[in-house]
Amino acid sequence: METNQNGKYCVRLDLPYPPVQPETHRKDYAYAMLSNVGSDASEISTVSLHFYNSTILTPQHETFAHCFHEISIVEMHHLNIFASMAHQMGLDPRLWAPHNGRNRYWTPGFLHYPQQLLPLLHNAIQSETAAIRKYSRQAELIQDANIVANLRRIIQDEENHIQIFRTMLTEVAGS
Repeated sequence: METNQNGKYCVRLDLPYPPVQPETHRKDYAYAMLSNVGSDASEISTVSLHFYNSTILTPQHETFAHCFHEISIVEMHHLNIFASMAHQMGLDPRLWAPHNGRNRYWTPGFLHYPQQLLPLLHNAIQSETAAIRKYSRQAELIQDANIVANLRRIIQDEENHIQIFRTMLTEVAGS
């Protein structure tokens, strides 16, 4: 795994993000973006989980804790992209998502909070993998080049995060 000059994991890819300018204003696309903001499988869930992980891994696993903190910042950027797209397409970008015909507010009760390092890393990988599946499915269905470009760019970040977490697992297994 590549590290930066401080020996920390590189969590930011050196790739630009597309502009956040949906070409359409389809409500179904807007609701898909809103689900990426505030559903149980959403960016706010990932931000919150990585924040929690960074907190409980300190001080015993300081490098891992710092990495989770930095990844949570990348995930906040994704949250902002999805919220901005939903808003530009006419929806209120609160921390909520469509559920059974109504908007349901996000809650930290959606999260699973493992406290041991190995289950925590497996949970992080599972969360990122679920996001990739969701965003890939959206990219296949949505016919808006800008939304798809943003989804594909965000998928690249999520794939990088999985690689980082797998490297952490390898390090833990080797120690």
